Amino acid sequence: MAKEITSRSENYSQWYNDIVIKAGLADHSAVRGCMVIKPYGYAIWEKIQRQLDDMFKATGHQNAYFPLFIPKSFFSKEASHVEGFAKECAIVTHYRLKNDPNGKGVIVDPDAKLEEELIVRPTSETIIWNTYRGWIQSYRDLPILINQWANVVRWEMRTRLFLRTAEFLWQEGHTAHATKEEALEETIKMVNVYAEFAQNWLGIPVIIGTKSESERFAGAVETYCIEALMQDGKALQAGTSHFLGQNFAKAFDVKFASKEGTLDYVWATSWGVSTRLMGALVMAHSDDNGLVLPPMLAPTQVVIIPIFRTDEELASITSKVNQIVAELKSKGISVQFDNRDNLKPGFKFAEYELKGYPVRIAIGPKDLEKGTVEVARRDNLTKEFVSQDGIANYVEQLLKDIQTNIFQRSLKFRELNTTKVDTYEEFKEKLDNPGGFILAHWDGTAETEEKIKEETKATIRCIPLDGEIEPGKCIITGKPSERRVIFARAY
Repeated sequence: MAKEITSRSENYSQWYNDIVIKAGLADHSAVRGCMVIKPYGYAIWEKIQRQLDDMFKATGHQNAYFPLFIPKSFFSKEASHVEGFAKECAIVTHYRLKNDPNGKGVIVDPDAKLEEELIVRPTSETIIWNTYRGWIQSYRDLPILINQWANVVRWEMRTRLFLRTAEFLWQEGHTAHATKEEALEETIKMVNVYAEFAQNWLGIPVIIGTKSESERFAGAVETYCIEALMQDGKALQAGTSHFLGQNFAKAFDVKFASKEGTLDYVWATSWGVSTRLMGALVMAHSDDNGLVLPPMLAPTQVVIIPIFRTDEELASITSKVNQIVAELKSKGISVQFDNRDNLKPGFKFAEYELKGYPVRIAIGPKDLEKGTVEVARRDNLTKEFVSQDGIANYVEQLLKDIQTNIFQRSLKFRELNTTKVDTYEEFKEKLDNPGGFILAHWDGTAETEEKIKEETKATIRCIPLDGEIEPGKCIITGKPSERRVIFARAY
């Protein structure tokens, strides 16, 4: 099966597509730019959802749901917001079809034109803040801490499964606060929740920072982000948290009576991650043999494959496997016993390697005699024989080791592919080889940022929150700069 996957060194983009398709994560659909998430891919997304949902609720948030359709007039109320999304909007103009009088199927009924067009949700700030106006009267109604799991549509012309599709799944948090300080605290809290999830569950090291003004979310005062580095040296924005100030409250006239009896506009945040995280999982960890999944997010952590020739051998193996399965499940480990008799063990090994199952256990008649099993780990493709006694404890620790190793391997890769430069010539040279994160001084102007983007296709990924003060000179203009920012080519 691995032979069906293009190698990373040959064609990274095709390698990615091969894994997504052949590992059964997703498929193309009849609708251009949209994808079908297959059961195995959706099982991973469900684990992402479940953990993030627990983390949101632990920080005081509740789930709700708002409409998919947004009146067009709502987008006219916040100027920078509409400018940021206008080119990506799908618009509903009619509400009925009718039979074509010429007998050619159905046509849009021209008499069913909507009085006001509806935008298919690209993000929900406008519909939510219009709703909040009816919910908020005084400081006693604040804060409002709401999250929704939903789908959104952004009309992308160049699409790639999980990374950039016209429709995708995500969560979006929308909170309302009485003070600027509370809103800022919320914004930073949630970007740290994302960072914790990325590192402890996805196994991907991330850098927390703020976006430059040019890269901010449309309508935000400040955008915080987590940035990850993929194996081809490109950056991937893995999550964002926006401090919206009072922009949307002013646009939708959302005021509250303070404790002092004055009337003030509400302070806002929004934050979100999407199925793009699935793409990050593939690109950060996988290899030329297929998918590599961190155990914390693997739908099935262990697969057991029997090696047998006769029904009697399978019956004996099955009896022992049932004991092992029970022991593993008692530890909370998800396990699958593949006793299909129409496929050879070698085919099964390749199949589960392609799908990224973290641990594979093989057991045959000789293993029964010796009281051992063969345990293979997917992250480094090593295997060893282990006693059947205490196998559950062994596998439990092994899964923790694999989770740690996957993260440390990604961290080491990022460290090896992060470079400081002081001149534009060096910047361009390092951007091509080895690529990765480039730490350089920038004069803070949009003009310089745009020049670099036009000439190199590199953008400012973030201004690191923990970046040290290091005075220097902009690599383009030579003007003073107090700290380095992170540049990279990105998805």
